[in-house]
Amino acid sequence: MTSTESPVRIAVSDAPGQPERTADLDALYRRFEDELLVPLWTEIGDLMPAHPTPAARAHLWRWDTLLPLAGRAGELVPVGRGGERRAIALANPGLGGAPYATPTLWAAIQYLCPREDAPVHRHTQHAFRFVVAGEGVWTVVDGDPVAMRRGDFLLTPGWRFHGHHNVSDAPMAWLDGLDIPFAHQTGSGFFELGPDTVTERATPARSRAERLWAHPGLRPVSSAGERTGSSPIAAYRWEHTDQALTDQLALEDEGHPGVVEPGHAAVRFTNPTTGGDVLPTIRAEFHRLRPGAATATRREVGSSVFQVFTGEASVRVGDAAWTATRGDLFAVPSWQPLTISTRSGADLFRFSDTPIFERLGQDRVQTEGAAR
Repeated sequence: MTSTESPVRIAVSDAPGQPERTADLDALYRRFEDELLVPLWTEIGDLMPAHPTPAARAHLWRWDTLLPLAGRAGELVPVGRGGERRAIALANPGLGGAPYATPTLWAAIQYLCPREDAPVHRHTQHAFRFVVAGEGVWTVVDGDPVAMRRGDFLLTPGWRFHGHHNVSDAPMAWLDGLDIPFAHQTGSGFFELGPDTVTERATPARSRAERLWAHPGLRPVSSAGERTGSSPIAAYRWEHTDQALTDQLALEDEGHPGVVEPGHAAVRFTNPTTGGDVLPTIRAEFHRLRPGAATATRREVGSSVFQVFTGEASVRVGDAAWTATRGDLFAVPSWQPLTISTRSGADLFRFSDTPIFERLGQDRVQTEGAAR
């Protein structure tokens, strides 16, 4: 390979500590380039910065813009083999046009027209659905029909066959979250087609997985030995999430501990077989702020995406600031300071890649200057 064909270009710097530029050194660098080699001394500032310097940017996507665009796609783009899903991914402006909300997280608005099916497939990437509004769609996971309704958080763990069908006369849109970027960067993804249409057409109020697993504090003895990386609960229903948040704030009023900070209640969705996160690569939480409440400023290694469920929130991520309302989504890159406040009160759904960094021993959190 000649140097003109080499994809490697060594960035020569005049920074302190760099060797003096000579003809011999330039010749050595050209040989490095030819052999696809890069000396650490020219790259260490980029490879090992003093703190995370993510390429991803803080960004806000407006629901009032996303939903009409998804509806127009519903008029023009069929769902079927080839495209598989009418899903519109959020593309972070710092990631060169890649369809990623952050370097590890994929977020998209999926839209299903009345009486429409999304075909069955499976993939090793882990997925969830969060419903900001609407009902009428059932997602069928390994033959188990799961109702999708406002406020519900629903799981599709990796390598489970799944499809969706809309039994209503109205369209429905929801948030899809997956670890697609992580699987893509690590070269670990597999994909397989299933039937062209959803074969299980039942529409039960509760899925089989919920009937077996979704009883607070209880687990079936018949499955006591089951320990999986993903939660077996198919749907975490809004009525339970709402009650848990309401009870936290009520206990605060009574002078008992339980909230994250004054006026800020939060819950984490968990796997009943392990007590850990619902998916191996994704953490999911729900946050409620009273009117007039504000969070502490927080930095965290790893990235996250929020969606406002109700109310209005003032959000600051690094140097970016917005007022976010129902359905709006925003990305928080790694180690960017985040503060959320609200005058009227707000509920927010959050998902993050925190489990990845905890398993790697690279997690770090700083709140109001105190690292832990």
